[in-house]
Amino acid sequence: MKLQVALDVAKLDEALTLARLTSDYVDILELGTPLVKAEGLDAITAIKAAHPDKLVFADMKTADAGELEADLAFSAGADLVTVMGAADDDTVKGAVAAGKKHGKDVVADMITIVENRVPRIREVSKMGVSFVEIHAGLDEQARPGYTIDTLLEDGRQAGVPFSIAGGVTSDSIAAVQNAGATVAVAGGAIRSAKDPAAAAKALRTRIR
Repeated sequence: MKLQVALDVAKLDEALTLARLTSDYVDILELGTPLVKAEGLDAITAIKAAHPDKLVFADMKTADAGELEADLAFSAGADLVTVMGAADDDTVKGAVAAGKKHGKDVVADMITIVENRVPRIREVSKMGVSFVEIHAGLDEQARPGYTIDTLLEDGRQAGVPFSIAGGVTSDSIAAVQNAGATVAVAGGAIRSAKDPAAAAKALRTRIR
């Protein structure tokens, strides 16, 4: 299982610092949507230039014009790009077409689908995405009774390659791997830690 750090900051210098501190322990550097919106596609190029040995994940959350937006991100240096799992089928397929053109990977982000995710996960998987990200956003995580176990169960039921984002910590990462996830995405567990490097290392040591 790969470890992905979500660089959920809005300034490129902060993202570069966080990437530098954690790069020894992670496989994938994710440019969060706020960073892409604030700094533009140049941020993708900058992160890839600083860490050419890492996979760079552009969290575009594309909801329309899938082929165009994915092509822009891949051309800027991204290795993986997200398209919304709830988007129109043609949007997903367009992003996949751009991925094939560049020899890169497209990930379907399921963040807006809270209930009955499994059928849509299976549908978008058949459209050619490399894997789906079963993703609970901050608003979903803040609801009473939220548990990462719901995401893990959806992953187990779907039976397709998936990542988990939304509450991955040093306490839960073993369960994420046991559920069969391809990638564990850690955001706040690393970004908000007093020592992000130590937090990333702690997560890495818990991956078998």
